[in-house]
Amino acid sequence: MSVKALAEHFQNGANADAPSVESKRAHLREILRANSPLIIAYSGGVDSAFLLAEARRELGDRVLGVIADSPSLPRQALAEAVALARAIGAPLEVVKTLELDNPDYAANPPNRCYFCKAELFQTLDKLAHDRGYPAIAYGENADDMKQERPGRKASEEFQIIAPLRDAGLTKAEIRQLSRDIGLPTADAPAQPCLSSRIPWGTPVTVDALAMVERAEEHIRSLGFRVFRVRHVVRHDAPPAALVQIAPGELPLVGTVQTEIERGVREAGYASVEMDPGGYRGPSL
Repeated sequence: MSVKALAEHFQNGANADAPSVESKRAHLREILRANSPLIIAYSGGVDSAFLLAEARRELGDRVLGVIADSPSLPRQALAEAVALARAIGAPLEVVKTLELDNPDYAANPPNRCYFCKAELFQTLDKLAHDRGYPAIAYGENADDMKQERPGRKASEEFQIIAPLRDAGLTKAEIRQLSRDIGLPTADAPAQPCLSSRIPWGTPVTVDALAMVERAEEHIRSLGFRVFRVRHVVRHDAPPAALVQIAPGELPLVGTVQTEIERGVREAGYASVEMDPGGYRGPSL
């Protein structure tokens, strides 16, 4: 089925004859076996962690997880992803990617993710060629087909397969299956790269990413789980931070707001604003 046909299928919703979760899982395993040995673009998130775990179960050592390391990946996220891959028992390699060296990425256009994924897939494509892996997979799921994702264009250009998507597995189903096999990512909040905190059109720099990372590390240390620190640059003024906490956690802010603002300023921000509406993005 073509990508366009898949998108139309998932946009139209499931019908009465929709396959069960277990039949989708069986289909996933068939896809994995048919593409062995396999490289998996791994991030440690919900989708790629489940994909790596299933591939390890089906393919054993004939799967290699590869995680891309760059300034847009928080150090804590990298450490947790590496630890999880080890717990799964899957072979894992960390490769450096250089998307920030690409002016098209650093300019931060709306299709920034295309340039990031193109850099990643180009790196994985060379690795696969050098090591004799016939296929590369990434963690796009069936729900992702309902959205326009610039990175999908890069996946098509490099012929990257999406086993979760092609098996018809939705995000909720992947979370449930992850819960069934004991993956700690089952209920993990979405965690896009640090560049997503910088508004389109504001250049992505190593310094800006480091500021966001320090500020978010501080807020996490205070016990918050779902939040964002938005990097705001207005005219020639020093960067300001807009802190967004998930609505369910907003009642906790009152007792530590001063501490939040202190730590965010120490991260390098000239001023700090707390968003009274909170963070409204995908928390799960």
